[in-house]
Amino acid sequence: MIALPSGVRVWLAAGVTDMRKGFDGLTGLVQQRLGQDPFSGQLFVFRGRGRRGDLIKILAWDTQGLHVSCP
Repeated sequence: MIALPSGVRVWLAAGVTDMRKGFDGLTGLVQQRLGQDPFSGQLFVFRGRGRRGDLIKILAWDTQGLHVSCP
């Protein structure tokens, strides 16, 4: 289970995302596609092109910096 701080929003990017994208590519998508600030402390979830659609990346900013998680 993932415990999220109170008030954190989780944004899901519509469609599929190229999973080769790193920090710069994903932050660009957050700004362009979602119109949000990637450094706001919110979570941004991207879905990959896997056959089963089970590939995801989560972009998050905290007090330590920007993180990409691939569960």
